[in-house]
Amino acid sequence: MPTNETAPIRVLVVDDEPQIVRALRINLSVRGYEVCTAGTGAAALRVAAEKHPDVVILDLGLPDIDGVDVLAGLRGWSDIPVIVLSARTDSADKVEALDAGADDYVTKPFGMDELLARVRAAVRRGATAADSASGDPVVVTDSFTVDLVAKTVTKRGERVHLTPTEWAMLEMLVRHRGKLVGRKELLREVWGPAYATETHYLRVYLAQLRRKLEDDPASPRHLLTEAGMGYRFQV
Repeated sequence: MPTNETAPIRVLVVDDEPQIVRALRINLSVRGYEVCTAGTGAAALRVAAEKHPDVVILDLGLPDIDGVDVLAGLRGWSDIPVIVLSARTDSADKVEALDAGADDYVTKPFGMDELLARVRAAVRRGATAADSASGDPVVVTDSFTVDLVAKTVTKRGERVHLTPTEWAMLEMLVRHRGKLVGRKELLREVWGPAYATETHYLRVYLAQLRRKLEDDPASPRHLLTEAGMGYRFQV
């Protein structure tokens, strides 16, 4: 049975099938886990932001948002371990989910003992990752605030308008806050593989972000350049 001196391990179950939710709630609860649930993708993102679960069990066939899109929403701000639990057995679906950031993939129907073993493994991986990463979706600096769930930026209480490309670049840097993000990595993530050598794009868009967000764009404190290597977001 998992134990924690301060709080039980929290599992978010995302599924619109009541019988599966009930079975998982019972089996997880009797083993000492704290269980929260969501029946839609929108609810899943909201509950994840509010409850900060230690692991997510996610169905792909949700009534409002496809589970892969929920994964993308989670990965916008968090490294919470996600186990996909889906009736989709095609290898292309598995590859898509894993590429979107899933840690594991279990097909329905499933064995409860196997799923619980995978939950334990995911929790161990998540605990290791948490030692070096922050999962807070709202990042506050002295100059501006970034909400990775709402996809908004505010400065002195006012909403800052960013273009989709500016937001994508900022989001990538904020997700890796404190860490160096290489130029090629940033270009591939924001613009695509075909733009891996277009480093001038980075200079242009980073200058735009600094003008909008930094108190002194000429001497930035948060959006930093590592000459010849890449960029770093510093709180």
